[in-house]
Amino acid sequence: MKRAIMRNVQNVIFLLYTFVSGVFYLCFYLVSIVLGLALSFTVVGIPLLTNVLRTTQTFVQHERIQTKIYTDISIEPFETRQRIEGNQWKQAKAELMDVRNWISVYWLMQKFVLGCICLVVGVLIYIAPVCFAFIPLLYPFVELHFFGSVVDSELKALQIMGLGFILMIGCSKLGSGLVQLVGGYTRLMFKAIRG
Repeated sequence: MKRAIMRNVQNVIFLLYTFVSGVFYLCFYLVSIVLGLALSFTVVGIPLLTNVLRTTQTFVQHERIQTKIYTDISIEPFETRQRIEGNQWKQAKAELMDVRNWISVYWLMQKFVLGCICLVVGVLIYIAPVCFAFIPLLYPFVELHFFGSVVDSELKALQIMGLGFILMIGCSKLGSGLVQLVGGYTRLMFKAIRG
């Protein structure tokens, strides 16, 4: 029982992490790339784009590690890329022309959509049933509505609590499946980047 509870807590953390990291990747790459392109006519834009594209390898490796920790899906790491020798402009050209960088940016930014889905589903299948279990403690103090019906008696509160316990048991399999799908997304991302 304790192991199942810990696994469900781990699943909730991973689903929320997926949302937060998806928001971060979208904001970081969208702002950085637009700013780098807008400033590309100056001396600042190209180095900014170069440094932003260098972060893709770090973030992709971070996603691999998080997937391994939370889903136990093993993915082979990338070989670390060596920087091109030469001046800053040769390095910038190498980073900008590397297709793997742009594929990584695409897959990392796409994680925002997956993160939004994970947030909604995670709240519905993990957090809502726990809230239902506390209805008998809350209904005397707070006016609660459940599907258009006012929870004003102990019987209704106990029925909702029972529904919460049933959902907790039934939805844990659904949550585990969603976590495995998110892990599969990371595996697909690595496959696409490798080519």
